[in-house]
Amino acid sequence: MAGGAATGASVTTDTYAEARTWLLLPAWAVLGFFVLAPVGMMLVYSFLTKEFRGGVIWEFSLAAYDQFFFDRGLFGDEAPKIEWTYINIFWRSIWQAGLATVMSLLIGFPTAYFIATRPEKVRPIWVFLITIPYWVNLLIRTVSMKFLLRDNGPLNEFLMSVGVVSEPIHIINTNFAVQLGLFYSYLPFMVLPVYASVERYNFTLSEAAADLYASKWTTLRRVLLPTVKPGVIAGCILVFVPSLGSFLAPDLLGGAKNFMIGSLIEEQFKGSAGNWPFGAAAAMILLSMVLVILMVFARQQAKSGKEAG
Repeated sequence: MAGGAATGASVTTDTYAEARTWLLLPAWAVLGFFVLAPVGMMLVYSFLTKEFRGGVIWEFSLAAYDQFFFDRGLFGDEAPKIEWTYINIFWRSIWQAGLATVMSLLIGFPTAYFIATRPEKVRPIWVFLITIPYWVNLLIRTVSMKFLLRDNGPLNEFLMSVGVVSEPIHIINTNFAVQLGLFYSYLPFMVLPVYASVERYNFTLSEAAADLYASKWTTLRRVLLPTVKPGVIAGCILVFVPSLGSFLAPDLLGGAKNFMIGSLIEEQFKGSAGNWPFGAAAAMILLSMVLVILMVFARQQAKSGKEAG
């Protein structure tokens, strides 16, 4: 024998090496047209000038970013001061998205573990039950949540009928309502990645830890969680990122006092009098924040992989 076969080395032949570029061309075209082109347009618009009656003037400036970070007075002739209004909206969005992620993890992890430990034949049924409510449009589900939580809604009527409360609890137009909306909207995004990781988990490792007198808490913390960590991280990203830019839950459940960055961006593109450059600048700031978060996660994952190797 000659070549790699003689030395015992494995030889891998890429049958589609010459056609790889052409095979990937449709995927690159779709990504370019539906992802990169809109982001590029948004980037360009963020540097344009707002026209007084709506629309944009093709004069490039940093006015939209300046408006986001600085307050120069009503007529723009005062000394710049930090514009805390939009910064606070961003902070509120991060806090709401982070809390929704924590809530989804606290509920989603035990749920995923329960499904993964059921008999193999019934697991698809449990997954089906988790996902079937999300076949309905997000707008319809959010409006249904508003109907459920309102002062004279089913939830308050039930609590009063069983004597838990004597008068309706005001939930709508509060931070708590927004949290429930985000949690309800994105919970499956936490359950499914964690379930996929737990399903591949080798439960004999837990049995070995128990044989070595490890408590259930120690086994969870030192054996199970490190093994399913990729699924947990994926679930956290899938919940945090869309929650950060969500506008349906804040608009319908939170009201004007619980504005989030997604609502701010949405308002700028409504009607012909919206401030498109400012909305595009806010969207680019949000996109940059998300990219930084994803890069930090990716770097931590790479570092963990090197340490494990």
